Amino acid sequence: MLDYDKEADAYDATRGGEPRAAAAADAVLGLVPEGTRSLLDVACGTGIVTRRLAAARGGLRVTGADAAYAMAHMAAARLPGAVLLADSRRLPFADGVFDAVTSVWLLHLVDGSDDARAVVAECARVLRPGGVYVTTVDKAAAHDVGSDIDAVLAPRPRRPAQDRADHIEAYAVEHGLSPVGQARFRGHGQGRSPRGTAADLRRGWYTQLPPGERLTEQFAVRLEALPDQEVPRPDPEFTLRAFQKPPA
Repeated sequence: MLDYDKEADAYDATRGGEPRAAAAADAVLGLVPEGTRSLLDVACGTGIVTRRLAAARGGLRVTGADAAYAMAHMAAARLPGAVLLADSRRLPFADGVFDAVTSVWLLHLVDGSDDARAVVAECARVLRPGGVYVTTVDKAAAHDVGSDIDAVLAPRPRRPAQDRADHIEAYAVEHGLSPVGQARFRGHGQGRSPRGTAADLRRGWYTQLPPGERLTEQFAVRLEALPDQEVPRPDPEFTLRAFQKPPA
């Protein structure tokens, strides 16, 4: 996994910046009921999406939480007094205190199904009765847009996807949540170019292809043989799922 303390400074610029953040926030808010008064953004990162959630609706109180100090520090500059350091598997809140909980681009990062279950369980725990949990699913799959880059990378070793939509739905149901909706949004600025993907391989973005190993370099060389080295392929489309806690 990437070191998100080291990634913080460049994170927004390399992940689509404000256009992607706007698309994500709009899609999330489309699944958060009107009248929601409090929202917890788990793994808020730099706060680029969290800030938009807070600004979009008058009267919505948004709290951000992230486990990486550098990320939380940047988020706190965007939402002073509303961000804290926290492990998403052990949230420092009482039961039933938020009207909505979000986790955007988190569950694909966890180490295994136990951690994914723990995150979903905590998000369900801190929801009030009737509250809604919104999360991204199937993130890695979204990046496969059918391009020539995807064809080159198809045989690479992959870690199991911990955010598979069917698995996340099962975990949510285990903890008393019911599916209530879904949405998709464009990952602006995240269409991959061959040269950029080769560079990502060599810096360790692909967890099953460590930098410096022969197989990693073989994939990088194949990418560098593709045409239009600097031309981004189509942007991915990410999927959100929403789950609701039964009313009291």
